Amino acid sequence: MTVEQNVLQQHSQKHQQTLLNQLREVTGTTDVQLLQQALQVSNGDLAEAVAFLTEKNAKVPQQDEATYYQTTQVGNDRYISVGSQADTNVIDLTGDDKDDLQRAIALSLEESSRAFRETGITDEEQAISRVLEASIAENKASLKRTHTEVWSDSPNPHDRKRMENCPVGLKNVGNTCWFSAVIQSLFNLLEFQRLVLYYSPPARVQDLPRNQKEHRNLPFMQELRNLFSLMVGSKRKYVDPSRAVEILKDAFKSSESQQQDVSEFTHKLLDWLEDAFQMKAEEDREGEKPKNPMVELFYGRFQAVGVLEGKKFENTEMFGQYPLQVNGFKDLHECLEAAMIEGEIESLHSSAENSAKSGQEHWFTELPPVLTFELSRFEFNQALGRPEKIHNKLEFPSMLYMDRYMDRNREITRIKREEIRRLKEQLTLLQQRLERYLSYGSGPKRFPLADVLQYAMEFASSKPVCTSPLEDIDTSAPPGATTAPSEQGPSCTLPEGLSPAPTQAPSTQQRVPIHKPFTQSRLPPDLPMHPAPRHITEEELRVLEGCLHRWRSEVENDTHDLQGSISRIHRTIELMYSDKSMMQVPFRLHAVLVHEGQANAGHYWAYIYDPHQQRWMKYNDISVTKSSWEELVRDSFGGYRNASAYCLMYINDKKPFLIEEEFDKETGQMLSGLDKLPSDLKAYVKEDNGLFDKEIEEWDTLQARKAQQEKLALVAATAAAETTTSPQPMSTEPSPPDSWGPQQDPEYMEQPSPTDDSKHLQEDTERAISKAAAEKQEERSPEGLLTAAIKVEYTRLLRFAQEDTAPENDYRLQHVIVYFIHNQAPKKILERTLLMQFADRNLSFDERCKSIMKVARAKLDLVKPEEVNMEEYEMWHQDYRNFRETTIFLMIGLELFQKKCFVEALMYLIYSYQYNRELLVKGLYRGHNDELIGHYRRECLLKLNENAAGMFESGEEPEVCNGLSIMNELVVPCIPLLLVHDTEKDLLAVEDMRNRWCSYLGQEMEPNLQEKLTDFLPKLLDCSTEIKSFHDPPKLPTYSTLELVERYGRVMASLSRVPADGR
Repeated sequence: MTVEQNVLQQHSQKHQQTLLNQLREVTGTTDVQLLQQALQVSNGDLAEAVAFLTEKNAKVPQQDEATYYQTTQVGNDRYISVGSQADTNVIDLTGDDKDDLQRAIALSLEESSRAFRETGITDEEQAISRVLEASIAENKASLKRTHTEVWSDSPNPHDRKRMENCPVGLKNVGNTCWFSAVIQSLFNLLEFQRLVLYYSPPARVQDLPRNQKEHRNLPFMQELRNLFSLMVGSKRKYVDPSRAVEILKDAFKSSESQQQDVSEFTHKLLDWLEDAFQMKAEEDREGEKPKNPMVELFYGRFQAVGVLEGKKFENTEMFGQYPLQVNGFKDLHECLEAAMIEGEIESLHSSAENSAKSGQEHWFTELPPVLTFELSRFEFNQALGRPEKIHNKLEFPSMLYMDRYMDRNREITRIKREEIRRLKEQLTLLQQRLERYLSYGSGPKRFPLADVLQYAMEFASSKPVCTSPLEDIDTSAPPGATTAPSEQGPSCTLPEGLSPAPTQAPSTQQRVPIHKPFTQSRLPPDLPMHPAPRHITEEELRVLEGCLHRWRSEVENDTHDLQGSISRIHRTIELMYSDKSMMQVPFRLHAVLVHEGQANAGHYWAYIYDPHQQRWMKYNDISVTKSSWEELVRDSFGGYRNASAYCLMYINDKKPFLIEEEFDKETGQMLSGLDKLPSDLKAYVKEDNGLFDKEIEEWDTLQARKAQQEKLALVAATAAAETTTSPQPMSTEPSPPDSWGPQQDPEYMEQPSPTDDSKHLQEDTERAISKAAAEKQEERSPEGLLTAAIKVEYTRLLRFAQEDTAPENDYRLQHVIVYFIHNQAPKKILERTLLMQFADRNLSFDERCKSIMKVARAKLDLVKPEEVNMEEYEMWHQDYRNFRETTIFLMIGLELFQKKCFVEALMYLIYSYQYNRELLVKGLYRGHNDELIGHYRRECLLKLNENAAGMFESGEEPEVCNGLSIMNELVVPCIPLLLVHDTEKDLLAVEDMRNRWCSYLGQEMEPNLQEKLTDFLPKLLDCSTEIKSFHDPPKLPTYSTLELVERYGRVMASLSRVPADGR
């Protein structure tokens, strides 16, 4: 057979299997023989095959064992070649259980056959292409958008600069989080990293690729090398993988869009890499069978041992990713045990050749150094006609011992499995017995038997305490009802012959009941206050109490013994494989690929173990952060939110070369950075780093130019202020000293309303001067009065700073000195700020104030530059300007929120929160209470989400568009802001918003709504903490201090619930 024939046969087998998978997913039929019959009858027409199976569905013939176990025969459809291993019996364990409904419905046999005949490319590969092409299209389209969903880089390159020794992230270029998760997991396998970096294409294809496979794989290998080299030595915080994705996209031609499946992509990626390395291996071989490093790294073998209709068989098969079912299992070992045994296996251990039973076991003969498990968390819901995600919890260990599944331990494992089976049977019987004790009774309500006996003992020992109907019962009588004469007196029993009914003559005949609506509804007159025996002797009570007490003790002892036996059996089962002989094949967890979302939309990220730092790292697109085993468990086991592990990557713990760093052979030093790269990639990374350095340099130059322009504008404004005759409160510096000329008072002191704000400040200053003059009668010199007045003013402001006030009375807004005292500003900063206050030219309304102003200005002239650090002085005042600005953002945001103008309020609350956090980094009292702002920011987003969801539910086209516009332009860009700090309330809010929209997946809706929802959900479910750009901050109005204090106090006082300020 020629190579071309071999490849054609391989593709034909894959094509046939793909059609079977599609038909199985669409119809839900699992009978392989019936599926093949449908394809044969319909001559390959998928629609006719579905119709045939639908008609046949009245009664589907039960699948016989021979058909079921045809998978053990070589040449069956289940056996397909992996990569270039076409002449080896290879099993694809990832192909049978795919539940990707979108691909199953979208493709048709006619398109598949035509594409296959023309290009030799399978449907599976074309599906990969559609996703890749959609990813690139999304990335290109995002560059043209101006709305808030734009995924843009920060314009400041310093924000994109890599921290020293921090891993490099990968940019999400449009629904490519699956690509990032897989590539990061493989990149952190250092042996795999070295293989890729030092790969060189075969010499014979460097000029012109020979066939389609070479044309596709070799350029991709080069781009993968480039990407890996940047991940090793780039100065960037994250790099763009678009070119590698472009290569994958260009390999196939399609235009459909869907989000890619991690396990499928991993399988396909390894196929491509295997092909590339196989070409190199065949070129390098010298008469020997070539060794493919990808096969040796990721592929293993198992022995299929079974019985088919009484005949035993053994086959050795090859596997890559190993699929495991999740539904019905609690941990990874249970999944593996179920996957290793199929059918009835009793006959495997017997010598009876005529047994009709069939079954098979799988025993690993060779495990790959990198062992990957695909967790099947999707199943097809026939009632709803679509795939659904399984959110069940599934635990897995950080260290997995594979000894019990090895062929060499076959006999001892069978013995242990039989022992476990026997113990589990005992366990089931004991649990059933225990259940009878814990849920006792024959009715629908059951109770623990010990409690039942205790209640019976309490009842028997109760004394009857009766009450009169007049005391407790007559209140229930209807208005107007009369009380019978006998219903009086406190006794418990009535005299014989008396009753609440009217008295009648005694009769030996049976009394005829008479309907009396009021008297007959009353409770019996001798009703006890609580349940108690009416008649019981002391002897009866003594015997009964003795029996009940003895029985209760016996029941408690039996229950305790059963619980102890169950616990011991559980412990025995857990320790069954704990002896050293069964702990010789350790595999350590290397990476966990997590999916959050539903079956047809979601986001992927990866947890990867760093053995050198001995900690888990979270790789979420551009974000690479330190993590922990606890966080991994929370997000990966399942059962918590909509996140769960989808793929587990274990590595052989006895093969350290997989994760070992390289060392220089001469110096013995560990290689890092560019030293790890071959010469061609080293030059490539240096060039990219040079471009990034140039970008930083240009940015710094631009910022310096802007700062200089602002400084010159400030000087010009100062000169204009000096020449004008109109009063400028707190804004004028003494003109003679050139050294202080450029230094201006902060903008927050330059209020536009001299009749209001500056007048208020002047009154405070003049009041301090008057008080100082009154206290210092003997002191007549202006210098002495200035010192005394400054002391008076400082004492007043210090008292304000020391008061414990409510949030609505924030004295920091009234004067900058209060803010400085709260934040322990240096003494020199306080002194100069107070001098500036008393040097204001507006104080010149009388001679005393005028003389003090002149002294203050003269003192400012005498201050030497080295005595007060003007950069520090300006920094403090800039912080106060930022504080006032943050206050205005918060105030307006809260006012709009209270008016239910949530769209308008959001940006104010978003920016107030962001600016406030920047202030709080410098100190606790630099800003406002972040819990307060965070609360209303979160509530505003929840309100917007609720309103948008309501618009979507209306089904009206304008309303739907408006709702999705609100989500895309406002809510979705803000979600990373809630995720970045990982606070519990913010995470729950994000989860609530996502769950609201995910709930629509299970509802019937118009096709256009379904399409809009499908397009929207990936954006909403993206867990990346990359901050997306949104609208510029709203332009703030200018407020005087009095106006700001009044409005801020009013809105804070009106809040129904304000968290403690904490100051």
